[in-house]
Amino acid sequence: MDLYEYQAKELFAKHGVPTQSGEVVTDAEAAGAAADRIGCPVVVKAQVKTGGRGKAGGVKLADSPADAEQKAGAILGLDIKGHIVNKVLITGAADIAEEYYVSFLLDRANRNFLAMASVEGGMDIEEVAATKPEALAKIAIEPIAGVDPAKAAEIVAAAKFPADVADQVANVLVKLWDVFVKEDATLVEVNPLVKTPEGEVLALDGKVTLDDNADFRHPDHEELVDIAATDPLEVKAKEKGLNYVKLSGEVGIIGNGAGLVMSTLDVVAYAGEQFGGVKPANFLDIGGGASAQVMADGLEIILGDPEVKSVFVNVFGGITACDAVANGIVQAMEMLAERGDVVDKPIVCRLDGNNAAEGRRILDEAEHDVIELVDTMDEAAARVAELAAR
Repeated sequence: MDLYEYQAKELFAKHGVPTQSGEVVTDAEAAGAAADRIGCPVVVKAQVKTGGRGKAGGVKLADSPADAEQKAGAILGLDIKGHIVNKVLITGAADIAEEYYVSFLLDRANRNFLAMASVEGGMDIEEVAATKPEALAKIAIEPIAGVDPAKAAEIVAAAKFPADVADQVANVLVKLWDVFVKEDATLVEVNPLVKTPEGEVLALDGKVTLDDNADFRHPDHEELVDIAATDPLEVKAKEKGLNYVKLSGEVGIIGNGAGLVMSTLDVVAYAGEQFGGVKPANFLDIGGGASAQVMADGLEIILGDPEVKSVFVNVFGGITACDAVANGIVQAMEMLAERGDVVDKPIVCRLDGNNAAEGRRILDEAEHDVIELVDTMDEAAARVAELAAR
């Protein structure tokens, strides 16, 4: 789960990272009132879960409450890389002497953690990373050892931070690591980390991504979920305990096992190139269980997506045999019919593995008009893409 800047800063403050507070508002008039309380000048900052806000006009300086109201009015409703601004953060303007960049992230390729730091932070950090890679220090972090003062000093030295801020930056790094570990994050980033004219180091911005797999350890993280900004299908799927991610395509996908579902997305996208660029509409892993209720819930979510034109049920029977999955599909269709849900979108099924022949027999005998059996994964992908294109 990606956090908004103001949420990231709240976590920073919780763990002692020096940062700024502010007020989050959803209309221009409230922005003016917040600026009056905080004291001008203030910065009006779009709250969206993407970078590049400054270049897109989503960060503006205001020198009066009326100016803050006007600037907030211009930012609210702005489209920044496909994200519509529905709220802004009003925070006191800080004088900046220098801008830096620091982050901790999960280094999946090396199965490790990674620290990155640069004395050339700010809006152009991506360009710095691309054109001056030597200006961005990258230090591997041993998971068990983590970041203690000695490791923080190593990062500071590698990034060549000025001596007058080295100790402060090292202290910030230790506390950011605390955020990273204790909040179960996969990314903690500050850009910019600034030095004020008085020599104080502050985190003026923050980006945090939390690992949803650790939600059971953090019941308080539920408060950070922005239901209004979450796809309603994803919200509904989560309520039903389904592992679902909405994508922008036309073929609904149901599979058992994350690896199989990921492979299914690939073969559908590949097959869809022959039919005008048809793409997968979702990721949905029903796991090892394919009970009627699970299958009915999955079909309900997918069929409730108006963009879905056809559905691909791709199952490899293992612990859960294909005949159990087939019975689940048949019962799911009956449950949906009893609810009054009309199932009129074609469903292509591919069953393989444990008891596959019996599973196919069960679906054949059910004689559902919308269900079509295909033997192989590639053939099924081509067929479901063809049906979606029609």
